[in-house]
Amino acid sequence: MANAASGMAVHDDCKLRFLELKAKRTYRFIVFKIEEKLKQVVVEKVGDPTQSYEDFSASLPVDECRYAVYDFDFVTEENCQKSRIFFIAWSPDNSRVRSKMIYASSKDRFKKELDGIQVELQATDPTEMDLDVIKSRAS
Repeated sequence: MANAASGMAVHDDCKLRFLELKAKRTYRFIVFKIEEKLKQVVVEKVGDPTQSYEDFSASLPVDECRYAVYDFDFVTEENCQKSRIFFIAWSPDNSRVRSKMIYASSKDRFKKELDGIQVELQATDPTEMDLDVIKSRAS
């Protein structure tokens, strides 16, 4: 179903891969891309569970917008192993204005399709989503 605001549909594969990340922990991260010609959000890249946060951040283009989901594992002060699923709206300053507008107008609808997001981040440069930011938002 297309989003009324931006006309973007969400490919079934996006939801399927997200469920695999959430339920089976098949992936560490998923990067989503809007295919403007197809008017839909598609999976661009998945990272296997052994990949690091650096692998994830390196998979985001420096001059194009993306949506991403990252499964962050951490240990609490009480020494409990926990995990948080982050939704990251990546919109670098040097990306095209049209692209920023399309991603911004489609974000909420797309996020609703991914049931189980625990933390949302907006980032326009890598410092806004570095590991320290992730750690501070996870707890």
